[in-house]
Amino acid sequence: MSSITFNITPFTIGTRTIIHLPRSASGKLPSRGAVAVEGTVGGVHFTTVLEPDGRGSHWFGSDGIVPAAAGIQTGTPVTLTLTPAGAWPEPEVPTDMKKALSASPEADEQWNDITVPARWDWLRWIRATKNPETRIVRIRKAIEMLAGGKRRPCCFNRNECTETSVAKNGVLQDA
Repeated sequence: MSSITFNITPFTIGTRTIIHLPRSASGKLPSRGAVAVEGTVGGVHFTTVLEPDGRGSHWFGSDGIVPAAAGIQTGTPVTLTLTPAGAWPEPEVPTDMKKALSASPEADEQWNDITVPARWDWLRWIRATKNPETRIVRIRKAIEMLAGGKRRPCCFNRNECTETSVAKNGVLQDA
């Protein structure tokens, strides 16, 4: 797939700097759900997984993803080039999920056997709630399903934004 180049002005939601792709750029990606990309901005290369915005496009938080040398600043336009990545980066597994996996050898074995994108799906489903009790229930259900041989979570919309700190009802908030 060829590179996708576009201009964008980063904005802030809370403490996060957001790069929200134009729908025209997002439409060139291979999925409406999460997609791994390699990118270049300000001459600096990075790899990340784009999150769906819940409206047919994608976004990512540049903090911690794009090195400071790229010079991304809220309100200052940048030119971004993206290409779908050949391999997905391994997700960072939260401590509560690590603990649950370590307590279930069957679930842990399945976790290590599934694809990296499937791991991202499980974690996106778990974090798609602000309610701590719901998160606990989702982790318990994930462990049960993984231990039972399930490879992906069911019953969640992969096209919704699952980052509750920047979304409301599965949709990325506006600047």
